[in-house]
Amino acid sequence: MKNQDTNAEQILLANTSLDDLIKKKIESEYVEEIEKAKAKKVTRHITDIKQVPPKLIFSANSVFKVYNRKSKTESCINGVQAEALLGLQANVRDSIARGSMSSFANGDVYVKFEYTEFCE
Repeated sequence: MKNQDTNAEQILLANTSLDDLIKKKIESEYVEEIEKAKAKKVTRHITDIKQVPPKLIFSANSVFKVYNRKSKTESCINGVQAEALLGLQANVRDSIARGSMSSFANGDVYVKFEYTEFCE
C-alpha cells in the first residue's frame, strides 16, 4: 500500500494530466484482461451425476439424452430444458439435484443424464 502511495505521489508531482492518468489506468486494465484471456483454462468433463456440483446439474453446461418412446427418436437437451420437462415433479427434481437419480420419465419421453462440462 505504501508503494502505491509513493507511485501516486510521483505521478502527481510529475505534472501528469488527469487524462494521462486515466489512459494509463485503462491501458493497465486492458493488459491484465489480455493476460487473463491468454491463461489456459481447465475444462472438466464429468459423467457421474454424483460428482457433479448440484448447481450445475440443471444448467446449460449439462447434457441429458432424451428418448421419445412414441416416435422412437433420440436427442440431446441441456439441463435447463431437462428441468422444464420435470414440470411439477419436485421430489424427482430434488433426487436428481442430489445425484441419487440420473434419469426420469415424463409422458412419452425418457430422460437420462449424460455429462456436465465446465471450466474451472
